[in-house]
Amino acid sequence: MSLKLRFKTTLWYDGDMVVFQDIEEVEEWLAPMDYVALWEAVAPYNVFTIAERDHCDGLIARGIVPQETILTGLKGMALTKLRDAFGLQHRRYDTHASQGIASLH
Repeated sequence: MSLKLRFKTTLWYDGDMVVFQDIEEVEEWLAPMDYVALWEAVAPYNVFTIAERDHCDGLIARGIVPQETILTGLKGMALTKLRDAFGLQHRRYDTHASQGIASLH
C-alpha cells in the first residue's frame, strides 16, 4: 500500500518498513524524528544493535553528550547504513534539456 505523507514523494510500505526510492526519501523520513522515534523507526531495518542503543542512552543519562548531538549522529549513521543496504542514490531531477525540450529564449 502507498501512504502519502508530508514528503515530496510517495513512500511505499512493505509491512512495517518503508521502501525507499532514493537518498532524499531517507533524509525526509528521518528529519522530523526525535530520539525515541528514530530508534523505533529504524528497528525493522536492523540498523543499530541493542548495545549501541544502551551506549547512546548511557552517554545521554550521564550528561556526557547532549541528546540532540547523539540524534544528529544517529540520523547520519542511519542514512549511511540504509543507503548502503538498499543501494540508494541521489534523486534524479530531469532538466528541460534532458527531457528534450528546447529553450524558449
